[in-house]
Amino acid sequence: MDSNLYGKELVRLQVELVKMQYWIKHTGYRLVILFEGRDAAGKGGTIKRITETLNPRGCRVVALGTPSDQQKSQWYFQRYVEHLPSAGEMVLFDRSWYNRAGVERVMNFCSPAQVEEFLQSCPEFERMLVRSGISLIKYWFSVSDGEQEVRFLSRLKDPARRWKLSPMDLESRDRWVEFSQAKDEMFARTNIPEAPWFTVEADDKRRARLNCIRHILSKVPYEDMTPEQIELPPRKAVGDYRRPPLNGQFFVPDSYG
Repeated sequence: MDSNLYGKELVRLQVELVKMQYWIKHTGYRLVILFEGRDAAGKGGTIKRITETLNPRGCRVVALGTPSDQQKSQWYFQRYVEHLPSAGEMVLFDRSWYNRAGVERVMNFCSPAQVEEFLQSCPEFERMLVRSGISLIKYWFSVSDGEQEVRFLSRLKDPARRWKLSPMDLESRDRWVEFSQAKDEMFARTNIPEAPWFTVEADDKRRARLNCIRHILSKVPYEDMTPEQIELPPRKAVGDYRRPPLNGQFFVPDSYG
């Protein structure tokens, strides 16, 4: 996608996201967005573009790590529930409870019985969230095996992005078919009317980001509630106060002056 067109459209959509957040805060709306997909599918980049202009006090990103021994003994959904939004908040899950139907299943981190329990419980759990007033949107970022390989190689060559390629990612690379099978069953069992799956074609990162943001905006019934522009009044006089000398402070060295 042309970079100029992408940049202009991204700015326009980000302004709409700000309007949406004002509306969410004003109305007490609760929004949860799940981002799922294969490794290097572009979930993280999309989340960054969504959140970079929003107020972090009302928009949180949840990216949970490996569960602790205590969390493993809890009800499976328990550690996710504590991150659900309060009134006026939106929460973006960078991977979510669907780990059980994907990574955990394919990598044998859970038993077949646990997977089956999840696939039965998940639709009821999500219906419960929706009945409670939470708006739930689920995205699956779809990337081809060839494009994933290109992105893995680019991460290996970039020292600033090498951390994004873990041994788990390399292991999953050899289990492409198993992940496909797990994803297909997950869709078949959890694609419910109250919270359907939406697939984002993600081989073109720029196009995927714009399409996803545009779709989010279409799913939230927001109105423009942006406050009116205000004028800054003149500063008040400082009076007789004298600030202390600068030589009593420590400064970061100006290495680029």
